[in-house]
Amino acid sequence: MHPNLKPANPNFSSGPCAKRPNYDVSKLDLSVLGRSHRSTVGKQALKRACLDTAKILELPEGYRVAVVPASDTGAMEMAMWSMLGERPVDVLYWESFGQGWATDIIKQLKLENTRVLSADYGQLPDFAEVNCDHDVVFTWNGTTSGARVPNADWIDSNRKGLTFCDATSAMFAQKMDWEKLDVITYSWQKVLGGEGGHGMLILSPRAVERLESYTPTWPLPKIFRMTKGGKLIEDLFTGATINTPSMLCVVDYLDALDWVESLGGVSATIAIADQNLATIAAFVEQHDWVAFLAQDSNIRSNTSVCLTFDLTPNQIKSVVKLLEEHHVAFDIGAYRDAPAGLRIWCGATIENSNLEALMPWLEWAYHSVKKQIL
Repeated sequence: MHPNLKPANPNFSSGPCAKRPNYDVSKLDLSVLGRSHRSTVGKQALKRACLDTAKILELPEGYRVAVVPASDTGAMEMAMWSMLGERPVDVLYWESFGQGWATDIIKQLKLENTRVLSADYGQLPDFAEVNCDHDVVFTWNGTTSGARVPNADWIDSNRKGLTFCDATSAMFAQKMDWEKLDVITYSWQKVLGGEGGHGMLILSPRAVERLESYTPTWPLPKIFRMTKGGKLIEDLFTGATINTPSMLCVVDYLDALDWVESLGGVSATIAIADQNLATIAAFVEQHDWVAFLAQDSNIRSNTSVCLTFDLTPNQIKSVVKLLEEHHVAFDIGAYRDAPAGLRIWCGATIENSNLEALMPWLEWAYHSVKKQIL
């Protein structure tokens, strides 16, 4: 017999992720709807999105925050196309999204002086090989592999190059050393459970200096341009967006930021993700038929938790289907390019009680599928 208790919220997708507990769309401040994003109220909402982000994340003095088009992907492309090319590039990847940045740098930007440092899913490359006199491009958390950077100790504080960090599934869930990061990108739909389509771009003073002193040899589309007359367009970092944003998505993001603040700040959301990971880790420890894709606990993600089973890929698909049919867990199959398994989102919007309820269902689904072939 299957377990009786089901998760109250079966949404464990890795993006868009579950909304925060007690979320109610009708409670959002909708006064900006139907108003121009360039109106006084529109600008105030967007400016608050930038300033509150900097405050809650406790960014260093001089770091700038902007709302940009096209989610985390748009923010990363905007940064790479605007700033890469002055120095050699070290690009690191250990999963599909990081590999995508390497492809863009080599095949689209065609930067010949590029080194690729890679590792298989669930592992990390050798950070000792990184040359911080080069620009360095990497993901902090491998969303599709469940492996994350444990710290930024490998980044030289006296580096000559810039560090470009895709942090979309790490922000608000993992401790990050801002002083070691020059360009940070993320999107709202991950740890905060926000809406898609908008990216966030954070620049250090060193990144701003690069923008104002270096001009790429290739043309830049309008949505990538951050300077005018050789100077940073400061208005971008006070809410004057390049293109028209969804104001409904903006107020949804502000609601998420207010929620983080009500919990006590980013340390509280980190603690929630850590506890969620601990719940799954305790389950894995007790069962020899399931394992983490990232075997080293020091690099194991606390947001995109990737598991492998001693089942065939088709059997694992059956497990995923069973859980979905019983409305226990939605969208938890491994990413299409990753090894067969499950990917369970454990970010701060996931209540630990739902993960505790899910674990017995994983065991039931596994044994149900295993029994079918005996």
